[in-house]
Amino acid sequence: MWKTTLLLVSLAMLLSSCATTGQGTEPEPRIVTRTVDTACDWTRPIYVSKADVLSDETAAAILAHNKAGAKVCGWKPKTK
Repeated sequence: MWKTTLLLVSLAMLLSSCATTGQGTEPEPRIVTRTVDTACDWTRPIYVSKADVLSDETAAAILAHNKAGAKVCGWKPKTK
């Protein structure tokens, strides 16, 4: 008999520990991440004058920079 009573008390304790008395906690507000591309705000095309002396590597780097800026930022050739 005491085993049955112990079993019922244990079962009652387990079931009552799962009971709630309300809605629970408020859900956390959803955090929305925005990505803002500001690269075009601080970069500009690189212009080279006829007096500049460049290595092949520097000329290639400038050309790659200006082509990327034209594609991503919409840079246009400088008008005279």
